[in-house]
Amino acid sequence: MGKDCGNHRDDHLRNCCRRVLAVFLFLAFIVAVISLIVYLVLRPTHPRFYLQDASLRQLDLSNASSLLSTSLQVTVASRNPNDRVGVYYDRLDVYASYKYQQITVASSLPAVYQGHGDVDIWSPVLDGPNVPFAPYLASAISQDCQAGYLILQVKIDGRVRWKVGSWISGHYHLFVTCPAFLVTSGGNGAPGASGFKFQTTTYCHVEV
Repeated sequence: MGKDCGNHRDDHLRNCCRRVLAVFLFLAFIVAVISLIVYLVLRPTHPRFYLQDASLRQLDLSNASSLLSTSLQVTVASRNPNDRVGVYYDRLDVYASYKYQQITVASSLPAVYQGHGDVDIWSPVLDGPNVPFAPYLASAISQDCQAGYLILQVKIDGRVRWKVGSWISGHYHLFVTCPAFLVTSGGNGAPGASGFKFQTTTYCHVEV
């Protein structure tokens, strides 16, 4: 008799655990469905980024040691085009690259919340002292300077969250690429910051 009572209590406990687990799974499913519906209805549009200026302060290449020293101040603007969705920029790291090789240390921008239609502007200085540079890239950058033009990429790597009312999403990876077109009136056959001027505001490619 005692054994039967013990089995009955175990069965009752297992049934209770199953019911509690089923309730938690159901609630999690409901929350996921609501989040999906909110996302599909509002369809947050990627924030828009623009490169407004790029001032080349230093561009020194040591052919003997294949080291490149670069200093570049950029002005980047971001606009939230959404009417009902806010954006939390939790992390934004900016750096410059040449033909897909990073040539400056990443500069961290302050975290910020961007409301509906808001615009934020940052002007960080990007420095890359004595960065190891591939020989074929050293030849390419010398040829570009001799031709009187230079194309760099200003890149932003970050993490964002969407805000709708009181609901805030999880983190999403943000990756931005902005081409910087620099032109000089006459090349001197060697890299150098002198004479290179930023041409025009450029639209950045954004991936979220």
